[in-house]
Amino acid sequence: IYVATRRVGDNVWARMVEGILPNLQQVAPLSETGRREHPFSGPMMTRWLVPIDDTNTLFIELRHLSETEENPPWWVDREQMMPGQVSMGAYEDSQRHPGDYEAQVSQRPIAVHGLEHLSATDRGITMFRNQVRRGIRAVRDGHPPAGLCPDEGVVVPTYCNNTVVRLPEAATEAADKKMMRDAGLKLAKSYLKAPPLMAGR
Repeated sequence: IYVATRRVGDNVWARMVEGILPNLQQVAPLSETGRREHPFSGPMMTRWLVPIDDTNTLFIELRHLSETEENPPWWVDREQMMPGQVSMGAYEDSQRHPGDYEAQVSQRPIAVHGLEHLSATDRGITMFRNQVRRGIRAVRDGHPPAGLCPDEGVVVPTYCNNTVVRLPEAATEAADKKMMRDAGLKLAKSYLKAPPLMAGR
């Protein structure tokens, strides 16, 4: 689970995105503004990624539509749906304001990890790679990889969401960053202890 917090006035917006090994990803709603307090929102999309060969991947995206909240027109209109990850426009714009697509294609068809310059903010990348390597070794040795449970009828708890809480700004920037980090961690721990989407099961 990746947790990020952002200040929006007197609110703190906690965004949690998750990767479920071996090949599932869930993304929290992109339409969030952080202006209105609300509890756990659940995911906006689920992506299933299956490698086809060394340089190609099958990418299936399921979009979750709300029956109680307004969905953005671009989210429900099939005419506006984009195929997978695509470039967002002119080359110069993509260099000045890179997004997911630019980060992915800049690694070349087969990433050479020895050419990377990872920093402290890339900790999640190294953690994910280590988990994938452990899964590959487990399969090689005749064991199932960690992650999705293959047992029929088992529901896997998920934690992807946006949550917005009222938390006025601390006296200093350093204290505020710590307070936001602590708030995000506290929310994540509470969701791990009692998964909101499992309530009533």
